[in-house]
Amino acid sequence: MAGGIGSRFWPMSRNNFPKQFIDILGTGKTLIRQTYERFLSVCPKENIYIVTNEAYLDHVFKQIPELNKDQVLAEPQRRNTSPCIAYASMKIFSLNPDANLVIAPSDHVITDEKKFQQAVAKGLEFTAKNNSLLTIGIHPSRPDTGYGYIQFNGDDSSEEFKISKVKTFTEKPNLEMAKFFLKSGEFLWNAGIFLWNAKTILKAFEDHMPDMYALFQDGKEMLNTPKEAEYIKNAYTQCKNISIDYGILEKAKNVYVLSAEFGWSDLGTWKSLYEQLPHDTNGNAIVGPHVMVDNTKNCIVNMSNNKLAVIQGLENFIVVETDNVLLICPKDDEQQVRNLVNDVKLKKGDRYV
Repeated sequence: MAGGIGSRFWPMSRNNFPKQFIDILGTGKTLIRQTYERFLSVCPKENIYIVTNEAYLDHVFKQIPELNKDQVLAEPQRRNTSPCIAYASMKIFSLNPDANLVIAPSDHVITDEKKFQQAVAKGLEFTAKNNSLLTIGIHPSRPDTGYGYIQFNGDDSSEEFKISKVKTFTEKPNLEMAKFFLKSGEFLWNAGIFLWNAKTILKAFEDHMPDMYALFQDGKEMLNTPKEAEYIKNAYTQCKNISIDYGILEKAKNVYVLSAEFGWSDLGTWKSLYEQLPHDTNGNAIVGPHVMVDNTKNCIVNMSNNKLAVIQGLENFIVVETDNVLLICPKDDEQQVRNLVNDVKLKKGDRYV
């Protein structure tokens, strides 16, 4: 899934060039390129499909030139993850009714590739044999309020790749609740990575989102034909804007979670990027060749190659400059970045977002 705009990573992530297409870690590879290469160890390259906004097609083919045109699904509008998954699942089902699917965001960081491969293999083995919807949960290491949480049935087991029945989903709790979740040992972070077979997820759409199921079922014969794009353009105007979590996973009875730990981060905020970058002796994570800091601690600073930044006396701040925007924001207020983007758009127009 590569259609999001990554507004919490503004101003580096912009509407016309969101974070999945940026080398945000300075590794020499963009996030979507890293994700593509990660899945080459899971399945053949011809079985990898990218779902993205039609405005980003050029970005996708430029960064993953190995893809054929039929492997990139263009969404005419942003409608969250349910239409995205319904579209891809129906398209793949029409090619292979027995297909086993992994659904993953294109902009996450995974540092332990081997453990990730093992988790996916375990999950696919389970979904191939069971009529189930499986999500991957990450053992929480801190009471993070930026993640969704999954409560599972059973004891607090540290067993690797344990599969448990899901009890509840909770979206981004407050700090007190997140601390309770961590202490209880009954909750995992929701990684937003899903595994199931095509038949099972389409039956779930039929049961829980029948209108959306009917939209894509009615156009099934046009998928994988020259008529696909025109049909999808019309279908998306009728799709509800809703996530797969709200639309299906919180309603279905056959939802399971696989607990894992493979160095995962959704890289959704500047603080999460801060944790992935190397730090100087004062805890600063600095990106950019011309950054000078003095009496500055625990900050993340990201400056373009041709800009000099001299920073004195800051602690726990985000300082980011890109193109025509400079952001200076306390790290503790990073969840407000999305609201800041909305304010900028309202007061200054689309030029800065």
